[in-house]
Amino acid sequence: MIESLQQFAATLPGALQWLGVMLVAAIPFVESYFGSVIGVLIGLGPVVAIAAAVAGNIISMLIFVLGAHGVRAKATAGRAPKELTPRRAKLRRAFDKYGVAGVSLGGQAILPSQITSAAMVSFGAPKNAVILWQVISIIIWGTGFGIAAALGVSLVG
Repeated sequence: MIESLQQFAATLPGALQWLGVMLVAAIPFVESYFGSVIGVLIGLGPVVAIAAAVAGNIISMLIFVLGAHGVRAKATAGRAPKELTPRRAKLRRAFDKYGVAGVSLGGQAILPSQITSAAMVSFGAPKNAVILWQVISIIIWGTGFGIAAALGVSLVG
């Protein structure tokens, strides 16, 4: 899948490859980290690759957070909370243990930012805190992977 996404971004005209990286990074499980790697591998400068990947991932995450916040507000109005599925219960335990910052920063190693952010909002975490920590996390992960890819490309090339 990553190879197909890399090929998609690489086949765009040079001036639009950053847009391809943005679109690729908006996909859950690709995120800013693989998006920035794809950008570097297709020949974008590391700063452009990382910025495009981070922007695409943030836009996607915002859509999920704002959507989950709206759904939660409507679904919980005057109702008792539902029982959690085993997967959501595991995420809830992590949320209770590590808080918004911990789940945002470490959660991307397990689940996409879109899923963890929407889940945290559905658990009742403050929307703005989730957005802030997810943006910080997306920037850190995208930058780390982008730099690693750039260093790897420079060692090989």
